[in-house]
Amino acid sequence: MDFDKHPCFNAEARHKTGRIHLPVAAKCNVQCNFCNRKYDCVNESRPGVCSTVLKPEQALDYLDTVLGKIENLAVVGIAGPGDPFANAEETVKTMELVHDKHPDKILCLATNGLNLAPYIDRIAKLNISHVTLTVNAVDPVIGAKIYSWVRSGPHIYRGEEGAKVLIAKQTEALKKLQEHNITVKINTVIIPGVNDEHAVEVAKFCAQFGVKVQNCIPMMHVEGTVFEGNEVPDAGLMGKVRLQCADYLKQMSHCARCRADAVGLLGQDNAAIIAELLADAAKPKLNADRPYIAVGSMEGLFVNRHLGEAPALWVYGLKDGKVTLIEQRPTPVPGSGDNRWQDMAKRFSDCGMVVVSGVGNNPKMVLEDSGLRVISAEGLIQEVLPYLFAGKDVPSILKRRSGVCGSGEGCTGRGTGCA
Repeated sequence: MDFDKHPCFNAEARHKTGRIHLPVAAKCNVQCNFCNRKYDCVNESRPGVCSTVLKPEQALDYLDTVLGKIENLAVVGIAGPGDPFANAEETVKTMELVHDKHPDKILCLATNGLNLAPYIDRIAKLNISHVTLTVNAVDPVIGAKIYSWVRSGPHIYRGEEGAKVLIAKQTEALKKLQEHNITVKINTVIIPGVNDEHAVEVAKFCAQFGVKVQNCIPMMHVEGTVFEGNEVPDAGLMGKVRLQCADYLKQMSHCARCRADAVGLLGQDNAAIIAELLADAAKPKLNADRPYIAVGSMEGLFVNRHLGEAPALWVYGLKDGKVTLIEQRPTPVPGSGDNRWQDMAKRFSDCGMVVVSGVGNNPKMVLEDSGLRVISAEGLIQEVLPYLFAGKDVPSILKRRSGVCGSGEGCTGRGTGCA
């Protein structure tokens, strides 16, 4: 594998080879004062932004589709829209799927490093060759000005305490990455009056751990952030910072500040094409392992049961191209909290989707984390299911809107069925 094809680590490669970012990391464990993540803005090109967040299996299907349309994609990476290791299992699973199917691709990750160290042994086995860490400060006093909070495990840290935790975790990660001979680049967001004079200390500190490249990025104005009104560094200041840091680390100056769903050559605008492909990838799909659809229904004719009120779900499949009832399958009895939804996911593990007239946020989250897509709809079963079996989304006229019955998004059922 020619690792020189990575366009972020080799400036010459950016004209010939591209990258694809798979947006599977929805959560973040650090709140930076310059960051406001908007998942659905197709008109912004900056880190933390994407059109759609995908599940690992969806990401692999999406990758296969893009590879058939865009040439010279040498690198597959995960860079958000949150932090890959705030969603560690989704990140690693995605990388495993890509590694197994596309062993010729360079795999890389971009992270703040807070939760990276526990997973370095695993990602090293996947031949992940490049990792980018965002290191904005190595002094807790300066770090406290940059980060609102840091969440490590169950604890949230603020101020200098939070910065100390982050710096310690980043240092641990840098040491382990060096031990595994993984190529490391650091990103440093330059914030005038905060860390512009400190960036050289970041470079000096990270150089001792074998870091190869530093990418000093000028802070952007982002609406709704603490630093919204702060001065943006001009070319003169950025040149000065890079010159100072170059005494310790090679400087990258061709960064395109990519979106979390970027595709193609650096600086290439594929937003319209990619948004369409992402939307298609996120649509519910069935497969050989999950060929069936479960339905919440009172009589087997309409989608009219709230998930929490359904003593059984009607399971449908395709036979000779027709939507056919397979069986009625009991659901776990109420009263066990999240265990009920986990048991339900196991009972319906051969179903790719469950279609109901209503569902609470927590059951939906548990079931979808288990690979069972939950769809709210209403109408005749024989009208709704053909769209889903055909791989299409449910038309808006058949979708169930939250709040129609007065219960709203937080509905957990009232013991009387769903009107």
